[in-house]
Amino acid sequence: MIRQLGRFASFALLAASTSTIVAVAQQQGADTPTQVPAAPQQTQGAASSQAPAAPAQAAEAPKFPAPDPRNFTASSPTKEQIDGFLKASWGYDENRVWQIAAILKTQVDGVSKVIVYVGDKSGKEKPGAFSFFALPDGKHIIAGEDVYPFGEHPYADNRSRLQADADGPYRGAADKTLELVEFADFQCPHCKEAQANMEKLATDFPKARIVFQNYPLERIHPQAKIAAEFAVCVTKLGGSSAFFTFADATFEGQEGLSSAVTKAGLDPAKVEACAKTPATQDAVDKSVKLAQDLNVNQTPVLMINGRQVPVGGVPYDTLKKIVEYQAKLDGIKQ
Repeated sequence: MIRQLGRFASFALLAASTSTIVAVAQQQGADTPTQVPAAPQQTQGAASSQAPAAPAQAAEAPKFPAPDPRNFTASSPTKEQIDGFLKASWGYDENRVWQIAAILKTQVDGVSKVIVYVGDKSGKEKPGAFSFFALPDGKHIIAGEDVYPFGEHPYADNRSRLQADADGPYRGAADKTLELVEFADFQCPHCKEAQANMEKLATDFPKARIVFQNYPLERIHPQAKIAAEFAVCVTKLGGSSAFFTFADATFEGQEGLSSAVTKAGLDPAKVEACAKTPATQDAVDKSVKLAQDLNVNQTPVLMINGRQVPVGGVPYDTLKKIVEYQAKLDGIKQ
């Protein structure tokens, strides 16, 4: 289910999933991010730690105010580094435009406050401003209440982690050059709805490796972990093909695990016995920990070569565009 386990900023869409920077909370089940609020008015005189005023709504492409040199008091990150990050995050959207308005020192050594104006060329969206804090390691930022990857290649570490540890059933290519990892919960209605997009991705990107990782949200869905344990055993006993048959049947009914196992061509008694073993429970726990380590705060989420996108909340055309753009960034020919 698309849930806020804590406050989830809609960076997943702005940087997309997902997966995710700005100080804008995602609306549950929404297809588009909420508007960023206007920044407070800048006081005149010396450089201010407050954001410059956001530009007014325009009927055409926004004309951002000229940057004020007094609002660039920090040496790190540089404008070039921020711009590279924003291109990696937003470059899939040819209509999105932005301007770096401030890079400010804070009272914490090495932590800088970055303020960016954002709008779109068509003028259909109201321009606004958002801010985030860049951390001293040069690889992370804080936006809202969470930490996100930063840099010109912000998803590289996540990509490496997934290539090493995403061990769920898969379809498509054995090669991990273009890897799409779905974190989902079998009792989640939004995950069920997202499967149509996953099928389209499998058709449109036959060279991709599309992996399913269990992420049961037990506090919300008490039967989800049992379903995940069955899924692990179906895969163990019948392989990835049996798993996807089981998954389709489980999502379709959102219940009836024995029936789903039978449709996958396996013995429900054997699968149930396997599901009760400590090894199976450990496999599910390992998948949950992987999601948590990657800051996956909702389901369904798709990691596109490490880039987090809330697959249930993005129109398919946008999702496809993001996959194509991330592949291009990673030097993958389609």
